Parts: sequence; C-alpha cells; structure tokens
Amino acid sequence: MRLDKYIKVSRLIKRRTVAKSACDAGRVTVNDKVAKASTEVKVGDIIEIGFGDKKMSVRVTDISETVKKEEAKEMYEVL
Repeated sequence: MRLDKYIKVSRLIKRRTVAKSACDAGRVTVNDKVAKASTEVKVGDIIEIGFGDKKMSVRVTDISETVKKEEAKEMYEVL
C-alpha cells in the first residue's frame, strides 16, 4: 500500500492530500529514510511523522484497504 494512503486509512493524518504534502515536504520517514508518498509500506515498517517540533513514531502492524474508525488504531503500534 502507498505510504500516503496508509497514513490516511490508519487515521494518523485525516486527509490523503495532507499526508501527501507532508511526505513531499520530507517530514515523513520510513525505517529512518525520508520517504515519498508513493513508497510501499509493509508490516513491520517504522513510520516517523514530524508535526512541527513533535515527532510521532509508529510500527505498522496491519495493512487494510478500508477500516472502521474504531479499528484504525489496530493498524499501528505507537513507539
């Protein structure tokens, strides 16, 4: 699954366009490498997102095309 779509489906960021622009700005890394929006995400990858001066790190535990709002938190584990 594409990185920007995963971030949107897992509800780490609410809109895919915002997720894509965060990737394009270099604020998202996958396994300690700056990632483009088209980077493929696999189970076990570590995604780090920079929000201003804060950083959020999560480990991918599940990949699904669509999930309910309550189940979105089960797609990742906060580190």
